[in-house]
Amino acid sequence: MNDYHIDTFSTSGDSIDDSESDGVIVVGAGLGGLAAAIRLQATGHDVTLIEARERVGGRAYQLQDAGFTFDMGPTLITAPHLLRDLWTLAGRNLDDDVDLVPLSPAYRIYFSDGRHFDYGMGAEQDEEEVAKFEPQDVQGLRDFLAVTEQIYERAFDDLAGKPFNKLSTFLGAIPQLARLRADRSVYNLVSRYFRDPNLRMVFSFHPLFIGGNPLRASAIYSMVPYLERQHGVHFAMGGMYSVVSAMEQLFRDLGGQVIVNSPVDEILVNKGRVAGVKTRNGGEHLAGTVVANSDVMRTQLELLPPRYQRRGMKRRLDGYRHSMSCFLLYLGVNRQYAQLKHHTIVMPPDYKKLLRQLFDEDGLPTDLAFYLHAPSKTDPSMAPEGCESLYVLVPVPHLGHGIDWQREAEPFRNRIIRTLEEKVGLDGLEASIVTEHRFTPRDFAYDLGSWLGSAFSVEPTLFQSAYFRQHNRSDEVDGLYFVGAGTHPGAGIPGVLLSAEVTSGMVNREHPPMGPSAPPRVSTQVEEEKSDLPHMETVWHS
Repeated sequence: MNDYHIDTFSTSGDSIDDSESDGVIVVGAGLGGLAAAIRLQATGHDVTLIEARERVGGRAYQLQDAGFTFDMGPTLITAPHLLRDLWTLAGRNLDDDVDLVPLSPAYRIYFSDGRHFDYGMGAEQDEEEVAKFEPQDVQGLRDFLAVTEQIYERAFDDLAGKPFNKLSTFLGAIPQLARLRADRSVYNLVSRYFRDPNLRMVFSFHPLFIGGNPLRASAIYSMVPYLERQHGVHFAMGGMYSVVSAMEQLFRDLGGQVIVNSPVDEILVNKGRVAGVKTRNGGEHLAGTVVANSDVMRTQLELLPPRYQRRGMKRRLDGYRHSMSCFLLYLGVNRQYAQLKHHTIVMPPDYKKLLRQLFDEDGLPTDLAFYLHAPSKTDPSMAPEGCESLYVLVPVPHLGHGIDWQREAEPFRNRIIRTLEEKVGLDGLEASIVTEHRFTPRDFAYDLGSWLGSAFSVEPTLFQSAYFRQHNRSDEVDGLYFVGAGTHPGAGIPGVLLSAEVTSGMVNREHPPMGPSAPPRVSTQVEEEKSDLPHMETVWHS
């Protein structure tokens, strides 16, 4: 693999005034950063949220063009109770601000033999779908869900919401992990209950949603089908960014301050304790606590002063495996495709081969898998009448696998369109495109600051989870905390919302707000510091 990292920024040593602010700075306004900021502001801290891009949202960005609206990152919500908890903490009701609708089916999954599986329509309907492929696997489904219910209760309810900064905490969890057979892979567990190879794909692919390889992701991550059945798969009307906007407004209503267009280039440290941050324009923002929603690798290797980048920390970070990346097309098309559901997944001919190529081999994969999002199936406002806003996600290796995306992006785009037309049945797709945008692994690296252009940060494996994942509190600098995909419990919307709960709880215990909580303040002003706007390639069609 080729070495790759984004530009390193200069940092300085301990040169900060001894005076200490009792406020909190959250660096990065992704979903994890927003959730942490809300929780901390609601519990009495004075929080400033600093975002590099022109709007909040992080990976959950939104693109609007020519009457089409595209979610650019996550497209569904599987644990709405975590959002409800956030709103309740702030004294509000989620339903007053966000319109969540359940999807049925949650996904339509196509296989290379032309058959499809409509997933997530209810217990009886799911069994009917399974029976179409292998009648004997119906009992396997029941047994699988019984096992994953136990995993869900232990892993999601008992383990995901607690910090794992101490080895003793992890050692205390080992008996539970052993009972759950966390040493097995998701695919290995699923294969014990399903004979049919297509069904093995249906019930094992979910780790890919958080950057995991089903062939080695711990069986703990097999709980997702149970979680989806328990809580449903939902879409936010207006797109995922409606949730982001509602979270930003909730934070402002609590009195929080938002600064955009302000990349943080340095975390300021004074005598081993965080003192604030320095932004690219040279401005300093002082605070006694910093919560970093920025990429965990970049934060520690490029934003901390060199004297705090200890050898052990570098060795640990260098040893991490990272998730795959994604190549995305956002296509506004002047027609609709009846064979597409709100979410459509297209499986490759050789599932295991593709997984090996995505995670372990160099170069582009020989086969393609697709995750298609057509939100106008549910929300007509996402596209002009009679049209479709089509989000096309293709998993690809990260930038450490030797792919030159400046050279390969256009041919790869053409290959995607051709495959969708010829093998998925989206006839006339090329001729139907009105507007087109793309987001490549290079954009993950340069626009989102993601190490190696990884789409989901550190790959979720047993020994890159819990205690072995980046801790929610820094081991090097007092007052520095982490939130988001790269830290415990991991990527995905449920993961980053739980991360915010864990991290904010630690901040409140270790650095409680000083003085009585101030009454909520409502702010509508957006503060900006000049910065170059994010780059994304745009293709216009007449």
